[in-house]
Amino acid sequence: MKITVIGCGRWGSFIAWYLAGIGHEVTLYGRRSDPGFVSLEKTRRNEYLTLPESISLCDSLEQALRPELIVISIGSQGLRGLAREMAPFTPRNKTFVLCMKGLEQDSGCRLTEIMAEETDPSCRTAVWIGPGHVQAFTAGVPNCMVIDSADPAVKESLVPLFSSSLIRFYYGTDLIGNEIGAASKNVIGIAAGMLDGLGLTALKGALMARGTREIARLIRAMGGDERSAYGLCHLGDYEATVFSPYSHNRCFGEAFVKGESFESLAEGYYTVKALLLLGDRYDVELPISRAVEGIIYEKADPRQTISSLFTRGLKMEF
Repeated sequence: MKITVIGCGRWGSFIAWYLAGIGHEVTLYGRRSDPGFVSLEKTRRNEYLTLPESISLCDSLEQALRPELIVISIGSQGLRGLAREMAPFTPRNKTFVLCMKGLEQDSGCRLTEIMAEETDPSCRTAVWIGPGHVQAFTAGVPNCMVIDSADPAVKESLVPLFSSSLIRFYYGTDLIGNEIGAASKNVIGIAAGMLDGLGLTALKGALMARGTREIARLIRAMGGDERSAYGLCHLGDYEATVFSPYSHNRCFGEAFVKGESFESLAEGYYTVKALLLLGDRYDVELPISRAVEGIIYEKADPRQTISSLFTRGLKMEF
């Protein structure tokens, strides 16, 4: 099948590599202003993989939008801008698959909500989420992921289309929960990195348990299934986010409390603002998210802020 992948970062380039490897005809779209795209054009390599010759690279958005199936892998805060950039080419009857985890910082919108607002009603959107790192996948280490959509026919068609011995896909059953869970695990990842940076790694077990409960409460308040927080979208992605040396969010949190710079994208930096906006909107207490936001944005003392979580009122675990 003909598929375009928009975005040529580490995840976008991997998706193109993966889809071509299981037999699809893939075009990878990037911008001339992106050094990563220019380098791929010249060498067909980045630090993670080598693109097969079967993958076409293009910098024309009009050309990129020709296939019916378009996979998007960019920073979540740029999704609305991309959708508006696509509008002059009037894409209709397209299926967009969002391989990104985040929420719009200023509005709290889920990514599928942005697409519904900005694309033609004839277009359909799915999300591709779950655990895994490019470094592991390209080394042949398999994992499990989820595809979900508000349109049952979309996920019914995409799961067998994308599945292989490297990635086992599950059919998602809770779009709200899967999107919120996937986005918020990046915030928990930042908190985990902060624990590492402070020498408090032993607290990661408690972080995982209480972080999952925190997000489950938000999912339930938003009308989703709170069990999703315990699935592949959130808890199932913790190993790749809370512990992995490859996790940008964990590495960012560790670097932040150590006063070190970190240049790579950490989606949780933006997501935490959106989570707190949703927490206020749905009257859900999010103590871990609020602690992360206080440390990052309000320059609160990290050790004191984490200690304050232990002085909250005593209560039943469940």
